[in-house]
Formats: sequence, C-alpha cells, structure tokens
Amino acid sequence: MKTQIVPRFNNLQLLIIMSVMTIFWRGSLLAAENPKNATDSLNYLQYKGVVVDMESKRPLGFATLTLEGANLSTVANSEGEFSFKVPVLNKDGKVIVNYLGYKEKVISLTILKPDKNRIELELMTVTLSTISVHPKDPTMLMRAIMNKRGDNYSQEQDKMIAFYRETIKKNKTYVSLSEAVLDVYKQPCLSFKSDQIELSKGRKSTDYTKLDTISFKLQGGPYTSVLLDIMKNPDMIFTEDMMFNYEFTLENISKVGDRLMYIIDFKQNPNVKEPLYYGRLYVDTESLAVLSATFSLNVTDKNASSDLFIRKKPMGAKVYPTEATYQVNYREKGGKWYFGYSRADIVFKIEWKKRLFNTHYASTIEMAITDWEKTPDKNTKPADKLKPYVVMIEEVSGFADPEFWGVYNVIEPEKPIEQAIKKIQRKMKIN
Repeated sequence: MKTQIVPRFNNLQLLIIMSVMTIFWRGSLLAAENPKNATDSLNYLQYKGVVVDMESKRPLGFATLTLEGANLSTVANSEGEFSFKVPVLNKDGKVIVNYLGYKEKVISLTILKPDKNRIELELMTVTLSTISVHPKDPTMLMRAIMNKRGDNYSQEQDKMIAFYRETIKKNKTYVSLSEAVLDVYKQPCLSFKSDQIELSKGRKSTDYTKLDTISFKLQGGPYTSVLLDIMKNPDMIFTEDMMFNYEFTLENISKVGDRLMYIIDFKQNPNVKEPLYYGRLYVDTESLAVLSATFSLNVTDKNASSDLFIRKKPMGAKVYPTEATYQVNYREKGGKWYFGYSRADIVFKIEWKKRLFNTHYASTIEMAITDWEKTPDKNTKPADKLKPYVVMIEEVSGFADPEFWGVYNVIEPEKPIEQAIKKIQRKMKIN
C-alpha cells in the first residue's frame, strides 16, 4: 500500500497547503464536456507563434495577447509559444501583445499566419530619475496600495472562462497531467464570498506505475489558482497586520505599454523566524494597482517549511519542499483590473534512509482567463460546483482527439508536456 503524505492545516499558509496537498484516493473525476459550449471549428480562426525579445531573441514567457476591443485573450507558455483562437467575425481585428518592461505591440490579424508567427517586442528602459516624485517610504506605499484595492479592482461578480493545467513530475518524468476549461464565478474584490468554479470540459491521465511508493496528488488545484489573486485574498501573503513582518524596497521604475510602474521588492524581516515570502510587485504609479506579482516561500529552514506542508511522512524518509514559487498577473479593462493568470511551482525532495538515490516531485498548476463578462450574482448548484478540495485525477478522456478543445483558448503546452501528451495519445491508439 502506498504511503500518504498529508499536509498540516495552517490558516496562514492555506495557499501552499491547497496547492500541494497529497492523498491516496483512487476515486475518479470523469472528464466532462458541456454540450452547450461546443462550437463548430469553422466559427473561429487560430493563430500560433512565439513572442520574443527583439534584440536577444529570448522567448518572453507568459506574454499576454488580447483581442482589441474585447475581453478575449490568451497567455503564452514559459517558452513564449502561443495559440490564439479568434471568432471569424473578428478576422479584420487587431491583437494587443503585452509583456512587463516591453513596449506594447498592436498587430492586425490580417498579417498573421495560421502558424509560425514571430512577434518581437522592444525592451523599455526606465529609471527612477524618469519621474520627479517617487515615494520615500515603501512600507507606506504598500499600505496605500492595499487601501486602494476597492477602487482598482472589479467590485462586481464576473463570469470568467479559464483554461487550467496541472502537472506532476517524478524526477524528470511526467506522471500526471490534467487540463480543463472552467467557468469561474469571480466575486467582487472586497467581498468575503469565495470564488466558485464549475468544470466545463477536461481531460486527465495518471501513470501509477511510476509513482513509486508515494501517492502524490494535488488537491484543490483550481481553487489554489484563484486564491493566488492576492488583491482579493491579501491574507494569502500579507495583510495590514502582517506588514511589519516584511521589508519593502522600491527597486526601480519600469513600463508596460505607456503605463509607468513601481517595482517593489519585499522579503521577510530577519527577526521573523516563521517561513514567509520574498518577491516582487509591479505597481501602476498613477492608480497604485498591482499589475503583476512574483513571489516565493522561504524554504531555508527545512524542518519549518516541511511542517507547513506535511502532517504524515512515509517511514524511513524525510520530505521537504526545495522550491515554492508563485506568479499572478492582472489585466485592465475600463479602468478596472481583473485577475488574468496565475501559476504555482512546488518541488519536494524525499530523502530515503535505505536508498542510494533521493526522489524529487515537482508540481505545477496554472490558470489563464481567456474571456470574461459581468454577470448577476449567482450561486452555482451544489451538483455543478467543484469542491474546494477537488482532485483533478485519473480518468483519461479526450487525449486522442487533437480537436478536443474546439473553440476554447488554451495555453500552448511546453515541449516536455507536449511530448507527454503525444505519448498518451500513442498509448490510447495501441489500446
């Protein structure tokens, strides 16, 4: 029987716990498709390509592409590769390409090819001397940022269509892959209501023959993705009461499009022993809205960081995280900012007493909002709503169909994931 690794509950670290909770449960969540969302492929055009730095030709991972005048968008993968599906009615429209620190680029769809497009963005260099006035106290600036949340972020319920992917790797091999299109009912920024999620369409596969004696599964992954909206859920990282735990530094000024940004670095105070976070915020200098955030858990203290995750450890082994990094991006529409993309990467190391080699498990979850609209308050039916501790697992469905996603925009799989999908498809053909 495989050993369970079960994290300890701690409200302060809920973000981490929900993203990596591991259990042994052989139940299944069947791949699902909502027929009302099925759309004839003739109704859309697809454009594929890569976004790169104009000078170095370096891929710009997680660049955002948005259809001008609409809420339709997609996100490039970590290798800068994108796939964007646009309704035929918008074939003469324009796509806006954004990446932090680079000049915004607007491209007519009429000049894009179906495949192998190469979009080059120009780096923008801005220094603190560019503006005559900048805050002298970064901590006070952070307090002002948190106080402005109600003005800067949506105060209405929004129905969002999201693409979600989660992966688990044992050492260098993918052992689990799940993908889904979700309906996310995003609650107002200052509301205490939790976001609700419905499964629209999904596919998943797990190779238990490679999971060794450890059952490693992600619990609550889609909900972890929306919890990474730190403007709606500031208690996930820092609240007013937690500000004193951090040191804030105004590092520089940058730009996204024509918008000036403060770059604020933060780390936990040396006198704080509990593992907290360190990272960087990108903040609009005019509105004080956070446009993007990247941060990591301090895992220097192995025992303390392990205690945040693990409640029951396998016999004869030490288990602890070696990396826990997070990212969240927002998009602006009509003067308000909306949750647009999030990603979490967690790596665990298992040291075995009676084995020569250690084992590493790496899990990644990411969610990209591809469309959204304002919608009246709605409480989803219990039967439709995904549970907060859902495990997106096990049953394979749809991997054999290259047109599985239809009209939905998805994040292009990175090359190792693409190879894993092709391997699954080959196995299905043989069986």
